[in-house]
Amino acid sequence: MPKLSKVVLAYSGGLDTSVILRWLQETYGCEVITFTADLGQGEELSAAKAKAQTMGVKQIFVEDLRESFVQDYVFPMFRANALYEGTYLLGTAIARPLIAKRQIEIAQDVGADTVAHGATGKGNDQVRFELGYYALNADIKVIAPWREWSLNSRTALIDYAEKNQIPIPMDKRGEPPYSTDSNLLHISYEGKALEDPWTTPSEEIFTRSVSPESAPDQPTWIEIGFQKGDPVSVDDETLSPAALLEKLNYIAGANGIGRADIVESRFVGMKSRGVYETPGGSVLLPAHRAMESITLDGKELHLKDELMPRYAELIYNGFWWSPEREMLQAAIDETQKSVTGTVRLKLYKGNVVVEGRRSANSLYDKNIATFESDQTYNQADAEGFIRLHALRLRTLKKRQG
Repeated sequence: MPKLSKVVLAYSGGLDTSVILRWLQETYGCEVITFTADLGQGEELSAAKAKAQTMGVKQIFVEDLRESFVQDYVFPMFRANALYEGTYLLGTAIARPLIAKRQIEIAQDVGADTVAHGATGKGNDQVRFELGYYALNADIKVIAPWREWSLNSRTALIDYAEKNQIPIPMDKRGEPPYSTDSNLLHISYEGKALEDPWTTPSEEIFTRSVSPESAPDQPTWIEIGFQKGDPVSVDDETLSPAALLEKLNYIAGANGIGRADIVESRFVGMKSRGVYETPGGSVLLPAHRAMESITLDGKELHLKDELMPRYAELIYNGFWWSPEREMLQAAIDETQKSVTGTVRLKLYKGNVVVEGRRSANSLYDKNIATFESDQTYNQADAEGFIRLHALRLRTLKKRQG
């Protein structure tokens, strides 16, 4: 093994990264610096710090990045109305660029030339982390233990932990029914009991939403205010980005909103089944589209929709820091200058219904759109419009005989 002096490890304090911490110390004989990011996963992170201390870590970084996560990553993504394969709101993928960025910054601050992560060799996250690392520091060294070691099962991890006096949570001693990833935007469930795409997920797994059947029998109405494409208020209460998303998570989850059962195409080539809870995001997406519907020109809106799948794929595949993502972001952000106003929604038993939208920048003119008589739109003009667009179709038909 090459001799390393310092390694910055993305550390959660869980079984996997705790084993990785000890394995790095033993295998490479290096100093390990841990970095734990609070992205709103709802866990007490002081335990991760204490655990790292017991394992001999001298430099421990635990940082609250919730506001930056929502403002600088989630909201720009929602300006694009990004959906991967038409269903996935990219809750895991959008967190990785921020974690990678802070790891590289910490490595620079502490004089480390190496970073490490706990992503497996089968998943997308290894790609997302490492593309981020290399985009931000072309010379950084990367250690991915799951691609190097022989600890290829949970039983092996637990055995290693016990032999090395690494504390193991009681619920980790048994075989869990699924693995999870969580942040302020979403929580995901994958693996084990969910590996059969025909199997219905157990109601017991969900933590951020009630089932639609258990949601209140009366609707909840909310109004979301937007400014230049970003949500800024709920029911006239101005909130910070993280506080706004947290509030929407609570309201939407209580109304049975935000669950998705998806089979997605991983960047590494396989199909994967995941169950997701994204309550607040499942409200923000239709609300933002409703705001755009009256503030964006039709051709502008259509072109933006054509660009969206490519933009979503870039985020899913780990290319947040690529020039093409930044180019698309600049184009998307240019369209958002007029996307300011208020959207009214009804939330009811898993459904999000847009019931109203208004904006000082609205392009909707009821004097033109009305079905009553008006002095603006001459309906006779439509005949020439239709004949011009039909010209090529008529020419083709004549050639066909």
